Amino acid sequence: MEDKDQLIASITAAQRSMGRLFGAARTNPLMSLNLTMRQLKVLLTLARRGPLPGHVLTAEMGVSLATVTGIVDRLAAQGLVSRREDPTDRRVRLLELTAEGRKLVGGVMDAGSAQYRRLLSRLEVDELRLLDTLVRRMAEIADEEFPESGSQ
Repeated sequence: MEDKDQLIASITAAQRSMGRLFGAARTNPLMSLNLTMRQLKVLLTLARRGPLPGHVLTAEMGVSLATVTGIVDRLAAQGLVSRREDPTDRRVRLLELTAEGRKLVGGVMDAGSAQYRRLLSRLEVDELRLLDTLVRRMAEIADEEFPESGSQ
């Protein structure tokens, strides 16, 4: 078991190191954003889940409705999030990304993918096949561990 624990620690350390390098890269659009972590979390949640009522976003983030309202107010002022009436219940306001919000989240995601693809392009085909097998297996395990999240 010690070998397994050591390998897990080594893999985790390498992933953290790559994350730090990706995060510090000058091409990373996250570095130029003027957003708090909570604001970014709202944007990423809305990008992943689509339009949501405020109470659902509150539960998702684990904060009060007043906190979510303040975050959304600031994001709306930046033109990244909008509020609209729920067509199935006019008492409910849905929160959703604007075109600008989708563009911002897409740019962040695309930049991360581009960095990752650059690293992958330096691997040999046999290494890529092995990595593909392992990553697919990890995705299967993640689906088992987090079934409520669903595959993306």
